Amino acid sequence: MIERFALRILLLVLSGNLLLPLYAVQTGAPQSEPSKPDVAAEVPATTNAVFHPLKPGPVDGQISYVTARLLERYHYLRMPFDTAVSTKFFDKYLDMFDPQHVHFLQSDLAEFDHYRTNLDRLTLGHSDARPADEIFNRFVERLGQRVAYVDELLKTEKFTFNNDERILINRKDQPYPKDLNDAKKIWRERLRFEYLQEELGRADAKDKATAASTSSTPKTAELNKPKKTEAEEIVETLSHRYHRNLHTFIDWDHDDVLQVYLTTLAHVYDPHSDYFGGSQLDSFAIGMNLSLFGIGAELMSEDGYCTIHHLLPGGPAEKSKKIKENDRIIAVAQSNQPPVDVVDMSLNKAVQLIRGPKGTEVRLTILPAGTRTAAPKTISLVRDEIKLEDQEAKAKLIEMPNGHGGEARLGVIDLPSFYASFDPSNNRGKTEPKSTTADVARLLTKLKQENANGVILDLRRNGGGSLEEAIRLTGLFIKEGPVVQVRNPDGNVEEDDDTDPTELYEGPLIVLTSRLSASASEILAGALQDYGRALIVGDSSTHGKGTVQSVQPLRPYMRINSSLLTNNPGALKLTIKKFYRPSGASTQLKGVVSDIILPSLFNESKDIGETALDNPLPWDTIDSAKYDHFNMVQPYLPELRRRSSERVAKDKEFSYIREDIALFKKQQADKTISLNEKVRLKEKEDAIAREKARDKERLARIEPKETIYELSLKQALLPGLPPPLGKTNSTLASLSATGPAIHGLNTNSAIAAIAATSTAPITRDDTSASTPLDGAIDEEKAPPVDADLEESEHILVDYLSLMSKSGVVAAGHTP
Repeated sequence: MIERFALRILLLVLSGNLLLPLYAVQTGAPQSEPSKPDVAAEVPATTNAVFHPLKPGPVDGQISYVTARLLERYHYLRMPFDTAVSTKFFDKYLDMFDPQHVHFLQSDLAEFDHYRTNLDRLTLGHSDARPADEIFNRFVERLGQRVAYVDELLKTEKFTFNNDERILINRKDQPYPKDLNDAKKIWRERLRFEYLQEELGRADAKDKATAASTSSTPKTAELNKPKKTEAEEIVETLSHRYHRNLHTFIDWDHDDVLQVYLTTLAHVYDPHSDYFGGSQLDSFAIGMNLSLFGIGAELMSEDGYCTIHHLLPGGPAEKSKKIKENDRIIAVAQSNQPPVDVVDMSLNKAVQLIRGPKGTEVRLTILPAGTRTAAPKTISLVRDEIKLEDQEAKAKLIEMPNGHGGEARLGVIDLPSFYASFDPSNNRGKTEPKSTTADVARLLTKLKQENANGVILDLRRNGGGSLEEAIRLTGLFIKEGPVVQVRNPDGNVEEDDDTDPTELYEGPLIVLTSRLSASASEILAGALQDYGRALIVGDSSTHGKGTVQSVQPLRPYMRINSSLLTNNPGALKLTIKKFYRPSGASTQLKGVVSDIILPSLFNESKDIGETALDNPLPWDTIDSAKYDHFNMVQPYLPELRRRSSERVAKDKEFSYIREDIALFKKQQADKTISLNEKVRLKEKEDAIAREKARDKERLARIEPKETIYELSLKQALLPGLPPPLGKTNSTLASLSATGPAIHGLNTNSAIAAIAATSTAPITRDDTSASTPLDGAIDEEKAPPVDADLEESEHILVDYLSLMSKSGVVAAGHTP
């Protein structure tokens, strides 16, 4: 049966933490921004829903059995589900709900301890999934006790912060509370931390509101609102936040619990194996296809409402002109069916109702944004295919001085993922096929037509995707040969080769990477480094995910009465093979080490990369494959490193990064945060002063002598170039939107991991995307700077110069 897996699409994806959004209250992590008290007031602060303890669904035990057997038989490790696996499974499942060890009591652990060494017997011998729901039910019980205690504290506690009190934020290595009294001490401490965080965050919001008041007039509705004290608003916000978190779990059903339970089991084998329930499988396919059928809107859950966060251009919602951002969806109906109330429904379930086949009708009942008195309205939309173009490849052509009185033309291709058409039901033809290689080839052809002297391929945000696309894309830069070696559990090694003897682009190439470049990104970067075809620049190494996953639907293995199997039982994504570079070194764990390493916070963090994950497979080597060596990097590398090192040492932006690294190391060593308000305000004032000084210096800089042309896939087919981008602050900010201070990586989990020990609240200014109509612009705020990309451009100019002096022709061949 292993042959069946070999025929499956091999997928390279980073496993996400499915529960991350649910941990906001539990971890005590800094909030991104203070909640909006006027919105919170519209929903009762108490949780009216009653929790009914869950029991396994009629086929949950069978799904658990099939999942466990597939892991035993087809996972790369061929590891039996025995007592040792059961023990890890048990402990990890507790951590999935209570990663900070603040909810479960030691008495709970004692009560459930008989499961610790028996989950294998229950799952394989009895198809029994009861432990999943029993442990979850206890978690909800403890969470309810915490919320009730917080309600009491919010009424009686005096929130003063003038002592030398400090809080340990990360308790994952601490013991569970001894009893309920011990737990309450922890809950109180964390509530005080959250109160102070909210207080400090509101101070920021007040400063922004004061600055904005000179150029805006309050709405009439805002003027008529009864004013509350800051303390009342904070209490209301925290109470609502806790109850919302509790309500989220109360809304779970046995399918949600099974999703976490079986994903936990898969993670015992390695961090990239996962169980997908039916809806999660659909979302996985959408991410691979970069398209979906729906209304064309990004949705978020806010105060129990499914809220329109962003309208996608060209989608049914945007075309209707009847829906706008911040509108709230309160009911969803299919064609002529009765509406289903989605208030307080989990966002995932609401999204499933809104998605649907192309050409079908969906009716949304909307509460318009900006008012509490408007009557709901019903809007009918016809679902259509939505292209997720933000994840498509895109390019820029940059004209800049070459340092010798001339001009260099550099191409930059931004590739956020290796996308490809993927349909878990194998029902092809419903969507236009997507191909990373075809899109990058189009952009490369355009850059060649515009006489680009060299190219930078930016993979810093690229977490992986299709293996086939990674191989084909590598083939654009080399002649035929091995791209990756793949070893199966039996030790047999296969080569995956580029079989096309042509090279689309033969010129100088830099691959820009980060610790978030993973999987397929590492295949490409590792192969091009081995061939001596490309210079790797960026963080000390890439992520280090060197394993192959296959997505296996469970339905074919379900030997059960079809009348019971009414829903999709989901699929198992499991690790079945391991990657090795053409040189024989694995990309697993160690990743691809950069030829030129740039200063980075990611280099210092222990929370980013494969080494930070539980149960990663080890690094090893196999025999090298036979392949040609271009030798286009090594002859120039020492001089390129020397010049880059000199620039980085003098560059002001990298000096700021080094300062941030020093501060980060200090905070990491401390591991605690002060609950003294004066201390925190001083830290905040220092941080603000530091940023203001940096902004002042950035604004005083001489604008670089660059001309930049942005190229989308559509523009790449048109003759000539679009108008160049202007060099205003707003334009520079737009250009840097994909490359701010922390490498331009809009990856919340990665940034949160680095910022987890920050003593200053992390805020987001959602108004920055628009410019006030009266022309008022914050002249003191400098646009973000992408230091890594700028240095890569300078390295590429040096590279071109050195190659020219050595007599290497543009095609990249030595004479």
